[in-house]
Amino acid sequence: MASPAVSPDSSSHEALSSVNSAPACSPTSDSENLSPDELELLAKLEEQNRLLEADSKSMRSMNGSRRNSGSSLVSSSSASSNLSHLEEDTWILWGRIVNEWDEWRKKKEKLLKELIRKGIPHHFRAIVWQLLCSATDMPVKNQYSELLKMSSPCEKLIRRDIARTYPEHEFFKGQDSLGQEVLFNVMKAYSLVDREVGYCQGSAFIVGLLLMQMPEEEAFCVFVRLMQEYRLRELFKPSMAELGLCIYQFEYMLQEQLPELNIHFRSQSFLTSMYASSWFLTLFLTTFPLPVATRIFDIFMYEGLEIVFRVGMALLQFNQAELVQLDMEGMSQYFQKVIPHQFDSCPDKLILRAFQVKYNPKKMKRLEKEYAAIKNKEMEEQIEIKRLRTENRLLKQRIETLEKGQVTRAQEAEENYIIKRELAVVKQRCTSATENLQRAQTTIRQLQDQQGNPRFSEEFVTHLETELEQSRLRESETLGALKEMQDKVLDMEKRNSLLPDEDNVVRLQEELQALALREAEAVKSLTELQQQVKDLSDSWQAGRAGGRWKESPRRNNANALQEAVVAARLREAQAQAELRALRQRVLQLETQGQIQRTVLGRAEQTCAGLREQLRLAAAQSKGLQAQLSESHRKHAEAQCKSKEEVMAVRLREADSMAALAEMRQRVAELEIQREEGMIQGQLNHSDAAQYIRQLKDHIDELKAEIRLLRGPLAFGAVGLGTRLGDEDSLGSSDEELPPFALTHGDIGDLGDLGDMGDSSDSETEGAPTAP
Repeated sequence: MASPAVSPDSSSHEALSSVNSAPACSPTSDSENLSPDELELLAKLEEQNRLLEADSKSMRSMNGSRRNSGSSLVSSSSASSNLSHLEEDTWILWGRIVNEWDEWRKKKEKLLKELIRKGIPHHFRAIVWQLLCSATDMPVKNQYSELLKMSSPCEKLIRRDIARTYPEHEFFKGQDSLGQEVLFNVMKAYSLVDREVGYCQGSAFIVGLLLMQMPEEEAFCVFVRLMQEYRLRELFKPSMAELGLCIYQFEYMLQEQLPELNIHFRSQSFLTSMYASSWFLTLFLTTFPLPVATRIFDIFMYEGLEIVFRVGMALLQFNQAELVQLDMEGMSQYFQKVIPHQFDSCPDKLILRAFQVKYNPKKMKRLEKEYAAIKNKEMEEQIEIKRLRTENRLLKQRIETLEKGQVTRAQEAEENYIIKRELAVVKQRCTSATENLQRAQTTIRQLQDQQGNPRFSEEFVTHLETELEQSRLRESETLGALKEMQDKVLDMEKRNSLLPDEDNVVRLQEELQALALREAEAVKSLTELQQQVKDLSDSWQAGRAGGRWKESPRRNNANALQEAVVAARLREAQAQAELRALRQRVLQLETQGQIQRTVLGRAEQTCAGLREQLRLAAAQSKGLQAQLSESHRKHAEAQCKSKEEVMAVRLREADSMAALAEMRQRVAELEIQREEGMIQGQLNHSDAAQYIRQLKDHIDELKAEIRLLRGPLAFGAVGLGTRLGDEDSLGSSDEELPPFALTHGDIGDLGDLGDMGDSSDSETEGAPTAP
C-alpha cells in the first residue's frame, strides 16, 4: 500500500534541483540498475511532459480516453503508431514501470519519486493513481452497483452542487450530462459507505478529476482509498478538525519563513483560512487550471498533504512583494485573479520552488500535538461554561421559586416601609402639635397673668378664635390619620397571625424580652402622659368651677374661648397619647418584621448548606464513577488473563492427547509385531494349548506392567482435565493407554518376545511390520 505521508529529505531536494538542471541525472543507486535505453528515455521525459501538458487538444483527448480500463492503457500496440517518437519512448518507460510496479516501488523508489514529480503522462494517470493508492482490488468495488440502488439522505445536496463542479468543462457542462450523472453516482455511493462524513462540496472536485481519468467504479475505489489513507476523511468531517490543524500548521510555517508577510496579513485582518481553506479541501483544483492542478495531484498521490503545504508557501514566496503593498480587498482580488494564471506556461517552476520550501515532519508532529492540546483545553472550557450555565439556570429557577414563595413577605416589607414613612409624617405633625400646645400653654399663662386686667381687646379674641379653628382642623386630620393607622395595624395583625412560628425558641425569647422592655418603657411614658393630661384637666375644671370670669359679657366670651382652647389642647394630648400607643404597636410590628427577616436569613443559610451538600455529593458521585470504571477495567483485564490461561492449558491438553494417541499407535504396532512373531514361531510346536496359555499369561503380565506405568501419568492427565472443567477424561478404561514414552529397554523386551520363533522358520525373521 502506498503511504500518503512520504516526505522527501534534504538529499531529495538536492537531487530534484540537479535533475531539473540536468534531466538525465538520477540517483546513483538507481542509475546503476538502469540500462542505457532507460537513461535516454529518462532524459527525454521532461521535454515530452511539457509538450503534452501545453497541448490543450491532448488534454481533451485525455478526457475521452479515460473511460477505458487499466489494461488497455498498458497495451500500446494500436496507439503507438499515432504518437511521436518521444511519446513512444514515454509509453515504453511508463509501460515498463506499470508492468514492473512492485520492483520499482521497492528498488527504484527515489527514481520513481522524481518521475512522478516531473509529471505522470496523462495516458498512464488512471492506472498509476490506482497503483499508488493500492485501489486496484478493493472489496468495495463489488458493492458499488448495490449502493446505487439505495437511497441517500444527501441526494438533494449533491444534486444542488453538481452544476457548480467544473461548470466550464465539456464533460460536466449541461444539465443531466454524462459527467454530472456519474459524479452524482460516485458521491451518492460514498455518502452511503461513510455516513459520518456523508457529503461535502469540496470533495466533488476531487471526484470530478478522477472521473476525467477513469471509469466511475475505479474512481469510486480511488476516492474511498484517498479518504481513508490520505487524511481527506478528517478534512471533510462535519467538524473539519483536520482543516483547523492544517491551517494552524500553515500559519506556523508562514510566521517562521515569511514573517514580514505574516505581519502584513495580521495588520489587515487577512486570515489564513480566507485563502488557504480551498487549497486543502480541493488540493488546488479550484485554484489552478487543470494541467497545473493535475501535476500537483500527481505528487499528492505519492507524498500526501505535504505538497499542499509546499505549494502554498511557494505561492506566497513568489508574490510576497506584491501582497505587502495591497490592502485586504486588494489581496483577496489578487488571490482570485492573478495567482491562478501565473504558472500556466511553466508549472515546473512552481514545483521546483515548492520543493525548496523548508518542511520539517517532526515539527509538524509537534504542532499537531500542540493543536490537539489547545482544542482539548477549549473543549474543557466549553464543558465548564456549559456546566456553569446549567448551574446558573438551576439557581435562577430556585431563586424564582423562593421569590414566588416570599411574595407575601415582600409585600409586607413594602407596606411596613410605607407605614414607617407615614409615621414619620405623623411624627412631624405631632411635633408641630406639641409646639402649638406649648404656645397655647404660654398663652394660658399669659391670660392667667392678665386676669386682673378688665379689658380684652377684640384682636385678642379674634386670635383665639383663629387658633381654635386651626386646632379643630388639626384635630380632625389627626383623627383621620389615626383611624387609617389603626386599620393598617389591624390588617398587619391579621397577616402576622398567619405567619409560621419560629423554631428557634432561644432567639424568640430574647426578642420577646426586648419587646417587653420596650413595651414597659412605652407604657410608663404613656402613664406619665395620661397623668399630665389628668392634672391639666383637673386644673381646668377647678378654674372653670371658680367662676372668676363671670363679671362681664366680654370676659365671659373670653373665658368660653379659653375653655374651648383648653378642651382642644386636652383632646390633642389624648391624641398624642394614642399616637404613642400607635408607636408602640408599630414597634411591635418592626420587631415581628425583624423576626421574619431572621427566619428568611436562616432559610437562605439552609439553602446554601444544601447547595454545598449537593456539590459534595456530585464530587463523590464522580469519584465513585471513576472507581467503577477502574474496577470494570481491572475486571476486563482479569477476564482476558483467565481466558489466556485457559487457552494455554487447553493447548497443553491437546498436545498431551496427541502424544497419547501417538503412543497408543506405537504400542498397538509393537503388540501386532509381537503377536505375529509369537504365532509364527509357535505354530510348529505340537502342544498348541500350552502355547496359548503361555501367550495369555504373557499378555496379562504386559497389561499389568502397562497399568503400573500408566498410573502416575494418567493421574496427572485426569487432574488437568478436571481443573479445566472438560468432560473428556484421558484415562477412561483399562484398555486405553497413557501418553508415556517407551524406553529402549522396553522396546527391547517387547522385541525379545518376537524372537521366540527364529529357530523354527527363517521367513518369520523377515516378516513385514504391520502399519
